[in-house]
Amino acid sequence: MFENVCTLPLPTDVFTTALHPTEPLLTLGLSSGHVETFRLPPNNGFDEDGDEDCDNSVLSDGRGMVATLWRTKRHKGSCRCLAYSHDGKAMFSAGTDSLVKCFDPNSGIVVSKVSIPSTTSVPDSPSLLHALNPQSLLLATDSGALHIIDVRDGAPGKKPGQTHFPHSDYVSSITPLPATEESTSGFSKQWVSTGGTTLAVTDVRRGVLVRSEDQEDELLSACFMPGMGPKSNRNNGVVAIGSGSGVLTIWDKGSWDDQQERIIVDGGKLGGESIDAIVRVPPGLDLGKKVVCGVGDGSIRIVDLVRREVDRSANLRHDDMEAVVSLGFDSQNRLISAGGKTVKVWEELSELQGGEDGEEDEDEQIRNDGKRPANESEDDGEDDDSGEDGVEEMKRRAKRRKEIQSGKLGPMGAHGVLGFDGLD
Repeated sequence: MFENVCTLPLPTDVFTTALHPTEPLLTLGLSSGHVETFRLPPNNGFDEDGDEDCDNSVLSDGRGMVATLWRTKRHKGSCRCLAYSHDGKAMFSAGTDSLVKCFDPNSGIVVSKVSIPSTTSVPDSPSLLHALNPQSLLLATDSGALHIIDVRDGAPGKKPGQTHFPHSDYVSSITPLPATEESTSGFSKQWVSTGGTTLAVTDVRRGVLVRSEDQEDELLSACFMPGMGPKSNRNNGVVAIGSGSGVLTIWDKGSWDDQQERIIVDGGKLGGESIDAIVRVPPGLDLGKKVVCGVGDGSIRIVDLVRREVDRSANLRHDDMEAVVSLGFDSQNRLISAGGKTVKVWEELSELQGGEDGEEDEDEQIRNDGKRPANESEDDGEDDDSGEDGVEEMKRRAKRRKEIQSGKLGPMGAHGVLGFDGLD
């Protein structure tokens, strides 16, 4: 389903990633406190033979390479979390130095910063950032606090506009719920959060609305899937929650007391590997209502929420040792996985194969009997000696696609490793 087309080695462990909403920009937050932004090549930056396509590249270096826009030491401790604004014109980072910084995503220049408040004498470290709307930023912390910060007037020491405590443990995920039909702004005013063994729903105006029962399992990641729900209300939507035991639980929107269904993503007698990251497969890929799960053993699993099953044909692996800590789809529907000292870019397999379904069926028939489909004319009124050469070329391409699917050959050559600027 997805094929690795690019591997980025990093000098230190990656803690967090953020993707620009409209441009192929990838920003990384590292354990060293550094923040780095890359520009990825366009989807057509790689030709069908897996080579860099210079003619199609829009990069300034003209080589179809991953280019580093900027890199800087942003925080004294590690950089824990990153977030782009809704329009992508601003970016935020938070680190263990208890600071949230706002900066220009194209240059990395800081324009404002605020201190992370703490209810004790010990500094509180951030766990998540989320741009709620153009004026407000959600900041979650290790203490379980959820701060709403007004980003229009950043100043060190400025207090958050609101602070809520939906959980007694660190906040592990924030999932905004769709705006209601009555909303005039179109921005979400409610969100689902997980922390420890509970799920909670918080409203920007009314605070914490509900907390779930103790699930007796650590809840680590979440995403919203629209167009699903009980038979009486299919358009309601559901929230998929990844747990520490490798189970994906399904919650109907509005029924927050307890989970409705369970899907075992990674099983075992003593419990499976944790689901540390989860992301919805974009509708633009036309793959149905599926989610991608990043697992603690470094594997990537694809789950069909309609069939309630794991796609066993998609055997993807980010790393042999390190957990997948972050997943996301960029503006061109490419999957980005991060964990350990590696970031990988994946493209949907049909895009790599090239051509449409009709062309794939034609290649399949050629593989079977070496003949063209019967509905094609053998004579178009002109003399053409290239027929046999054309068949051989199509056989060659079909064989290459088969090798890609079987894992014998990466679309970029050995291991799909791509060079890039900016890292020594």
